[in-house]
Amino acid sequence: MAESRVTDAGYLTNTPRASEWRRFRRVFFSRGVVAFGLIVLLLLLITAIFAAWLAPYDPYRPGVAPSLAQPSWEHWLGSDILGRDTLSRLIYGSRTALMVGFVSVAAASVIGIPMGIVAAYSGGAVNAVIMRSMDALMCFPMLLLSLVIAGLLGNGIWNVIIALSVATIPGYARVTHGLALSIKENDFILQQRSMGSSYQRVIFQHILPNAFPSLIVLMTMQLGNLILAEAGLSFLGIGIEPPGAAWGAMVNDGYRYLLHNPILSFAPGLAIMLVVFAFNMVGDGLRDALDPRLRGLL
Repeated sequence: MAESRVTDAGYLTNTPRASEWRRFRRVFFSRGVVAFGLIVLLLLLITAIFAAWLAPYDPYRPGVAPSLAQPSWEHWLGSDILGRDTLSRLIYGSRTALMVGFVSVAAASVIGIPMGIVAAYSGGAVNAVIMRSMDALMCFPMLLLSLVIAGLLGNGIWNVIIALSVATIPGYARVTHGLALSIKENDFILQQRSMGSSYQRVIFQHILPNAFPSLIVLMTMQLGNLILAEAGLSFLGIGIEPPGAAWGAMVNDGYRYLLHNPILSFAPGLAIMLVVFAFNMVGDGLRDALDPRLRGLL
C-alpha cells in the first residue's frame, strides 16, 4: 500500500512506492568496478561457451608451434614446452574454471543450506549434531581440507569438484544457520506456527526466501574463491589431469621459464586475478543492492 504524507497545504497525498527493480539497478551499478566485474564475467561466459570457435588452434595438440615460441601474429601468446598454443589453452581453461566453480557451489549449497536451516529450526540434539560436525570440518582451512580430499581421491576434474564441495559445505551451513535463527524469531514465523503451518511450509515459504538474498551474495563470492582454490590445486599438481587445460596448471608449467618466456605464467595468472576480482566485485554489488535497509529507496 502506498505511503501517505502531509503536504504544506495540510492535506494527505500518496507517495508512490519505489520500484524494486529501479532501486536494485541504481544501487548495483552505482560503482564502476561492479560494472567492470559484470563485463568481465560476461566475457568469461561467452569465451567458455564458444571456446571451440574462438580458439585458433587445438589446445591439446602438440607441435602446432615451435617449443616455447615467443608471442607472434600467428600465436598471440606463444606456445608451451610441447608446442601447444597458449591462447587456445587459456580459452579452454575458462571452461574448466567455470565448471569447477559453478558445480562446486551448487553441490555445496544444495547440501549445506538445508543442513543449516534444519539445524536452526529443529534445535536440540539435531542442531547440536549437525553444527558440531560442521565445526569439526571448519577446524581445517578450506584449501587444506580440499587438498587432503583431492589427494585421497586422485586427479581429475570430478574429484576436484568433490573435494572443493565438501570443503565449502560447512561455510554454507554456518551462514544459513545464523540467518535461520534470526528469521525464525520474527512475528510472521510465530504467526505461521500458531496457525498450524507445517514444518515444510515454514521452511520453504518463509525462512528460505528471506535468507536467499544473503545466500546469493555468499554464492557469488564463493565462486571466485573456488576458482582460485582449483587453480591452487592444479598448480600443486592435484587437479585437472593432463592434457586438460587449467589455468593453475598453466601457471605451474610456465613458471620454470619466467626469465625468457614470462607470458606462459603471466597470462593464466592474469586471467585468474581478473575472474576472482570480478566475482568479488559483483558479489559486493549484490550485497549492497539486496540490503534490506535500502528497500524502498531510489
